[in-house]
Amino acid sequence: MYWKVEKILLILSLVFVLSIVVASVGIAYAGGVRGIGLIGGCFFLTFGIVIILGQLIPAGILLSSLIGSAFSPLRKTEIPIQAA
Repeated sequence: MYWKVEKILLILSLVFVLSIVVASVGIAYAGGVRGIGLIGGCFFLTFGIVIILGQLIPAGILLSSLIGSAFSPLRKTEIPIQAA
């Protein structure tokens, strides 16, 4: 069963990266980039987007954890802070 999950994750990640590549090519082509520069722009935009998403997801998790800990009580008898 593990190889099925691995195969599904591989397909999902390839579809994700290819959709970013297609969007990057569209943005670069619409911006007037032609020829070999289109491939360079595509790589630049694709890896930039992947790196930004790789940083945003853990940052979002940390931020939601911080907000959750600020508004939840440490002990069961405490009252959480009320948002005004």
